[in-house]
Amino acid sequence: MGTQRRSGERSGGMNEQLLREAREMGPVMESIFTTLHENPELGNGEEKTAELIRQRLRALGLEVMPMVGTGTVAILRGGYDGPTVGIRADIDALPVAEETGLPYASRTAGVMHACGHDFHITALLGAAELLARRRETLSGNVKFFFQPDEEGDGGAARMIAEGCMEAPHVDAVFCCHVDSTIPTGTVSVRPGPICAASNPFSVTLRGRGSHGAKPHLGTDVIVAGSQIVTALQTIASRRTAPTEPVVVTVGSFHSGTAGNILAETAELRGILRTMGGEARERVKKDFRDIVSGIASAMGVEAEITIFESYSGCRNDPAMTALLQGAAGKVLGRENVRLLPEPSLGTDDFGYFSDAAPGCYYFIGVGNEEKGFTYPIHSPHFAADPAALPLAAAVHVQTVLDFLGGDER
Repeated sequence: MGTQRRSGERSGGMNEQLLREAREMGPVMESIFTTLHENPELGNGEEKTAELIRQRLRALGLEVMPMVGTGTVAILRGGYDGPTVGIRADIDALPVAEETGLPYASRTAGVMHACGHDFHITALLGAAELLARRRETLSGNVKFFFQPDEEGDGGAARMIAEGCMEAPHVDAVFCCHVDSTIPTGTVSVRPGPICAASNPFSVTLRGRGSHGAKPHLGTDVIVAGSQIVTALQTIASRRTAPTEPVVVTVGSFHSGTAGNILAETAELRGILRTMGGEARERVKKDFRDIVSGIASAMGVEAEITIFESYSGCRNDPAMTALLQGAAGKVLGRENVRLLPEPSLGTDDFGYFSDAAPGCYYFIGVGNEEKGFTYPIHSPHFAADPAALPLAAAVHVQTVLDFLGGDER
């Protein structure tokens, strides 16, 4: 280091050399991907996953630092002075029993990479190798974040608290997420809000049990809970403007032990999704009002807990424009799509993009001919491995355009 920074200006055409190199790495990347897919691990328990990641990164000569248990930060220092750019991949799987029938399906019962994090890991490892080949030409540094527990309590905030964005300070940060609703070879992105804020919740209802033949002697928590589930949908349909995105999901309702007994307790669990700000606070208030009001009217007690979770993702306009240009050089400008509205999915990448200007975008992994069309979190979800070199190349081109470097 110590040499004057080189210009980051790039030509507007396709980077054929980079794409060719990435495709040559395709078989190696697919091998990593299938290994990860076969061996999924839940959040904060990604021990074997972290070991594979760290071995690959150390083999490239990068500075590798374990963080927050199974998390990893790796630094690639360029040959010229300049800023630092970060790229993040999440690494945890989901408690889903796989039903894809793939030859490399999960070998762990009840656990599956149903959100494509195995793809994210592999694409970033591929990008690290491609960038390591160019390290002497880079005007600045690259940090690779392999983050645990995105699906659970969130590893992003913990990594940032441990200093992953410093030493050296990260000036911009990027992240891609698989999307099977758009075809392999495409990218979808938008400036501004792109992912929702989330508030998981739990409601415990307590009533008085009785024989099913004498319901008037009890207070029926299942009837009360059923009315609550239905009424909660009015938060989006009747308490929110039709143009404002709000989703209320009750994903779990457990009560009772027999068909002829009025249960004494019921538990509802779910999640509130908004675009943050005033809407987030209003929806939480509406939720409490509806649950407590119906519970009172039905003669049952309600214990309501709303958890503070991810605050959502907002894309920096300048970083979004840079990503669009970089993706266009790899995939062709016609394959870089403008996402018309934010996703109501949530992701803790927002903690990274709150700490530095950032861009979160979607990489197409859909392929109708191969049957890769199921949505994420489905037991049938599968990402098209042919998209791996493309995702890696988009990562690399984004770094090159931000830092400046060889277009080899």
